[in-house]
Amino acid sequence: MKKLLFLSVIFIFGSSCNQSELPAIAPDIITEFTLNDTDDPAIWVHPNDPSKSIVFGTDKETNGAIYAFDLDGKIIAEKTIENIKRPNNVDIEYGFQLNDSTKTDILVFTERERQQIRVFSVPDMKPLDNGGFSVFEDEAVLENKLPMGVALYKSPRDATIYAIVGRKTGPSKGYLYQYRLQSDSTGVQTDLVRKFGSFSGKKEIEAIAVDDENGYVYYSDEGVCIKKYHAEPSAGNEEISCFGGEYFFEDIEGIAIANYPNGEGYIIVSNQQLGEFNIFSRKDNAFIKAVNLSTYETDGCEVVTVPLNDTFPNGLFVAMNDEKNFYFYDLGKLQLKSN
Repeated sequence: MKKLLFLSVIFIFGSSCNQSELPAIAPDIITEFTLNDTDDPAIWVHPNDPSKSIVFGTDKETNGAIYAFDLDGKIIAEKTIENIKRPNNVDIEYGFQLNDSTKTDILVFTERERQQIRVFSVPDMKPLDNGGFSVFEDEAVLENKLPMGVALYKSPRDATIYAIVGRKTGPSKGYLYQYRLQSDSTGVQTDLVRKFGSFSGKKEIEAIAVDDENGYVYYSDEGVCIKKYHAEPSAGNEEISCFGGEYFFEDIEGIAIANYPNGEGYIIVSNQQLGEFNIFSRKDNAFIKAVNLSTYETDGCEVVTVPLNDTFPNGLFVAMNDEKNFYFYDLGKLQLKSN
């Protein structure tokens, strides 16, 4: 959550007030500006030509949008979804079984002011949800029905795709709802399969990320730690760990998972007010290092580890920047070992 103090500082001085003392790493690409307030990115990798991959990013306001950018940071108008009522977080999953003979990649995002999630096919950007799927329907208090974070999980067991959704406020137990996405002769449907996840009550839970291969979901209990649970509903609802809190200045924000073979890789988390990203081991969640990517007040971030083009030969890391844009980095700039 952004603080008014920091908003006033950036208004007067701009992003030069980044507090990090680490060497600043400049982005390779800065996107064109959105209209309102950027928040969270997602990356779709083109299956045949990675250079045609798309970065999607939320623009968080009543007249909001899901912007589509090419790898040069230019807005792709025909793939941008407009007139969304405060879209918050967004995610991508591959190979959703639409019918007996057709699969499609999907984009899912939260639409806070309509208390729902939206589902679109990618890359043709067709709605699959008949206007949206309501979430947290059993909650009586409006504040507990306002969706914020979302992450998609594709089960290695049976390829079922789930949406794990968080909200603005909620109870100390069962803060996250997990919905199965499925398609039949009548279209795409959602089915609530479980409620899980503890909440400290100190700030909020927004950032959610899923490690499909290892079957874990991570989320930021912003003033406390990064929490880890099983993503597979049948694996149970017990908290696996609560880690990393001591490495953050204030808010623990966006989470991105850099996947490499054999379970290797990294969990990259925004240390929002310090202007850094903390990097943890994907295997044991141990802290590795922090980097300063020169963004300001980063909320969401995302990463892919496959080569995309000459600008991003090592993969792509995308971070929201609090100046109505997103920063793109070749993943090699983070100096991570690909194992």
